Amino acid sequence: MNEFFTRNGHDVTVIQSNFRHFKKEFRKEEKKNTVFVNTKPYYKNLSGARLYSHYNFAKNAFIKVEQIKPDLLYVLLPPNSLAKLAANYKKNNMPVKLVFDLIDLWPETMPVGKVENVPPFTFWKSLRNSNLKYADEIITECDLYQSVLKKTLSKVRTNTIYLAKEDSTAEKEPNLDFNQINLCYLGSINNIIDISKIKKLVKEIHKIKQTTLHIIGDGENRDTLINEIKSTGAKVVYHGKIFNTNEKQKIFNMCHFGLNIMKESVCVGLTMKSIDYFQAGLPIINSIKADTTNLVNENYIGFNLNHNNLPEVVEDISKMGASDFLLMRSNTRKTFKNLFSISAFDRQMQKVFGH
Repeated sequence: MNEFFTRNGHDVTVIQSNFRHFKKEFRKEEKKNTVFVNTKPYYKNLSGARLYSHYNFAKNAFIKVEQIKPDLLYVLLPPNSLAKLAANYKKNNMPVKLVFDLIDLWPETMPVGKVENVPPFTFWKSLRNSNLKYADEIITECDLYQSVLKKTLSKVRTNTIYLAKEDSTAEKEPNLDFNQINLCYLGSINNIIDISKIKKLVKEIHKIKQTTLHIIGDGENRDTLINEIKSTGAKVVYHGKIFNTNEKQKIFNMCHFGLNIMKESVCVGLTMKSIDYFQAGLPIINSIKADTTNLVNENYIGFNLNHNNLPEVVEDISKMGASDFLLMRSNTRKTFKNLFSISAFDRQMQKVFGH
């Protein structure tokens, strides 16, 4: 969003942690118009050290905010600790416009089960919920988040603006073998993807056509996923991490569907991997509820999978001809351009900020 404000003639300063979450290391590079603040490191995703690191970042970030004195304060949540300090800043600087952008919900989207409703998770949640009311505007990453926080957001102006990506120039010409089914899994292979459901799906599809799962990514459950799929008789091609857009697109071009399947307990309405699939023109087999389910239903860009419709989904796939697959790919590209492109993002931001 900083590019949006820059394109519209505003002076923008990004305040960012100098600690990388995914790599668990400190940043060394510099970025234009970005201030990196010192942050305490942590090495476990669910830990007191991580919570303290977030508080440490929020405290140091708002020291910078006090120095900059912005007209508009645009705060990405989580970390939830930022909501508390942003609300305090707003109360002491009423002319500033405060915008919260909910790009995730913690602890709701984390794999902690019912313990999210007991301390210290209730306090963690309260850091966000009790301070959202001080915002002039709230943006949510998906409609699902508005549903989850319905009571909390009832008196605050709220809009959903989907994440956006620059369109790639990679060749998106499909290279499909209609005598088999090629599936793709993209992204982190972690404890929130539903390996059991993926296995059942692949097993049933493999009964009707030779099936291969292409994996792009890595994670702690990589071997489990590979071994479970191989046990069905299907093939697995593990590509590892691929960051080159053209190389990824070559794999997407030979696949019939991308897998967007997570455990039902995960509170997510839209995933980054699904946007990557849409950008590539790759239809999806999806278990994510709310926004993504609606997108699939309304745009014919794949199939929604739930706990009792697997036989129907597999039967529908078995009946698809070449024209059906190509129509889905065309619809998927249109969906990306209409909802997830930079131009689509700009249109939505302009509605909110009146540019």
